[in-house]
Amino acid sequence: MILPIYTYNHPVLKEKTSRIADMSDELRQFIDSMFVTMRHARGIGLAANQVGKGLSLTVIDISDMDDEGGSEPPLVLINPVIEAYSDEEDEFEEGCLSLPDFRDIVVRPSAIQVRFLDGDMKEHVREVDGLMARVMQHEIDHLNGIYFFERLSPIRKTLSSGKLKRIARGDIEPEYEIFRG
Repeated sequence: MILPIYTYNHPVLKEKTSRIADMSDELRQFIDSMFVTMRHARGIGLAANQVGKGLSLTVIDISDMDDEGGSEPPLVLINPVIEAYSDEEDEFEEGCLSLPDFRDIVVRPSAIQVRFLDGDMKEHVREVDGLMARVMQHEIDHLNGIYFFERLSPIRKTLSSGKLKRIARGDIEPEYEIFRG
């Protein structure tokens, strides 16, 4: 089922999400719906609060990305925590399904170590770099109530304010279903 994606300024996007204690059939169906929604919107990551659920859960699928995703299977991250960051940083243009048509250059650590549970509630610790590290950081930020534009330099934040106002007013209509509430 395709879920509506919540857009900028909805309160659920600024709240820290709740940890998940156990798996259920309802949660498995929700995870499936998150993947369907993300792919329908042509995204590569989606956090549960972006579809209105305050759960510490994100899905990622970079398998369609030319250079970096080919061997990377779709991932479910439950209760993810970044345990370590590299000193090295990269600049990369990011976008967000909750911020339609808004993209900007974000500086993030180029590699991270993440602890999370998968869809079977099995614990993993992974060291990732490149696009996967960036997407994980972006989605885990969502779970902590942080938008990517909050990581921009002060001047870039100022320059983005007009675009954010247009999104908040509903002036931008993406090609996927959104929830403005």
